[in-house]
Amino acid sequence: MLYYFNPVLIAAAVIPAAVLLIIIYKKDRLEPEPPRLLLLLVLLGIAATFLAIGTETLGTFILDHILPEGSTLYNILMYFIVVALSEEGFKYLFLKKCTWKNKAFNCQFDAVVYAVFVSLGFALWENVGYVLIYGLETAVIRALTAIPGHASFGVFMGAWYGMAKRYQNYGMPAKSKACRKLALLLPVLAHSFYDFIASSEHELSVWIFVVFIIVMFIAAFILVRKLAKTDSYI
Repeated sequence: MLYYFNPVLIAAAVIPAAVLLIIIYKKDRLEPEPPRLLLLLVLLGIAATFLAIGTETLGTFILDHILPEGSTLYNILMYFIVVALSEEGFKYLFLKKCTWKNKAFNCQFDAVVYAVFVSLGFALWENVGYVLIYGLETAVIRALTAIPGHASFGVFMGAWYGMAKRYQNYGMPAKSKACRKLALLLPVLAHSFYDFIASSEHELSVWIFVVFIIVMFIAAFILVRKLAKTDSYI
């Protein structure tokens, strides 16, 4: 059932992402980022959802014709390649195109802010769709799982993306390129395991999923706190 433009459901879908955006924005202690740039990153995150839908539809079509649906290999390719690589790949593409040469990108923690804004733009729009279809209970569940999950993926992406920018400015292009690869690979792996475990029908999968997201959220929190505290101009 689709709850058309229910303001309560829309608020329930948007508020968790908005809160995390504000938290990350306030962690940037050296120099606040331009509001127009941050808004653009959120909008590009939303745009990434539409592109991901296209690649995921194509990927699903191909997998359905070469592998039995629900088989282990099918699920691995679905969640590790079709879903995670599509979603994190488009996030990273927009992140780099919009910020890599931007003059505002002058501190390492800026990268975390940028990546999280793109990720939560994606998560916000995706969340609105889910909540309008499935209702308030879904909003609560996703506020505790999917929204901070996407934020965590953004933190991992931003941490290595910022390091890549620093190495680039130091005249170390090989190390910069390696860090840019990790900026994509790490969130793809985290996203893959998140989806793969969440979709598992094993009797212990719920507990494994809970442990996984707790560990991931703690790791992201520690990383944000450390990078914000040690941030410096590049």
